[in-house]
Amino acid sequence: MLYTNVTKIKDFFLLGFPGLLPKYYGPVSAFLFLLFLAIAVGNVFILVFIICEKSLHKPSYLIFCHLALTDLMFGTVTLPRLVSKYWFNDNIVSFYNCFVQMFFVHFLGASHSFILMVMALDRFIAICAPLRYTSLFTKNTASVLCGISWLVPGSWMVFIVLDALTLPFCNSNIIVQCYCDHYSIVTLGCENAQSSTFLGLIGAMVSLLLPIGFIILSYFVIVVAVMKISSSEGRLKTLSTCTPQLLITGLYYLPRCFVYLANYLGYTFSFSIRTVVIMLYSLIPAAVNPIIYCLKTKDIKESLKRKFLKNKRERKLGMHTTRQGHHKTGHCGG
Repeated sequence: MLYTNVTKIKDFFLLGFPGLLPKYYGPVSAFLFLLFLAIAVGNVFILVFIICEKSLHKPSYLIFCHLALTDLMFGTVTLPRLVSKYWFNDNIVSFYNCFVQMFFVHFLGASHSFILMVMALDRFIAICAPLRYTSLFTKNTASVLCGISWLVPGSWMVFIVLDALTLPFCNSNIIVQCYCDHYSIVTLGCENAQSSTFLGLIGAMVSLLLPIGFIILSYFVIVVAVMKISSSEGRLKTLSTCTPQLLITGLYYLPRCFVYLANYLGYTFSFSIRTVVIMLYSLIPAAVNPIIYCLKTKDIKESLKRKFLKNKRERKLGMHTTRQGHHKTGHCGG
């Protein structure tokens, strides 16, 4: 179909949080900036700590590194742009930069979902086949599976972005969201974008339903296996090894499932509430996950304690040595 009144869109306007009054721009931008700092500091710390601590060079913690990397990248892709909007009133995103952001938003979300599936597989083998765990789930196995978790969504998103780029855009260039996402962009096309929307929907469903289906099945089998353990202490100890994984998985999937279920049941959110909910379930887990890694993972917690106690002893020894030096200097001077 030929569009004679098509206006070439060079930029997109990010609406952000609909209905937010200008007097709240300062507090909102400050909160988002602090949230970005929490995501950056927390996840960089996890990456550096696991890489530098040789005792943590195990498949489970390699998966944690991949999760931390997706959280760090997602926060970096979305939050600086949003902080700039409310801090400096910078609402404009160039046409191609918006598509680049769209690629990374969906690519990182899907990769995170598949890596959670790899994490569930790790726990499944560790609990259901403990004697064969070290041979079945090596660091190389974890690396390959995590690599596939990055490669498959990346390849799919390249295809989806190229498809969206073929659409003619005209009239409105306002994106009713805090970042450029596929649905918001394709609905701005001049023609019916049903096929592009359908492609995006398939990608979203595969990256959500396939991993969560596997995760639910694997943890169901894990619970059955744990229930067969005779002692209650043994059952609790075995289940405790899954606590970090369950918390991280729940933070990622439960809010999303709630929103999809609410929509399915006919309960629709306003644009303002929907935008806030999406931002909360997209970014809060990225800030909270490093705390879960540190407080709920035995090996990381013990490594941190050892580092803390070692530094404390070294400081005390340094202070003691300094006092002795001062004492000797004073004695000689007398």
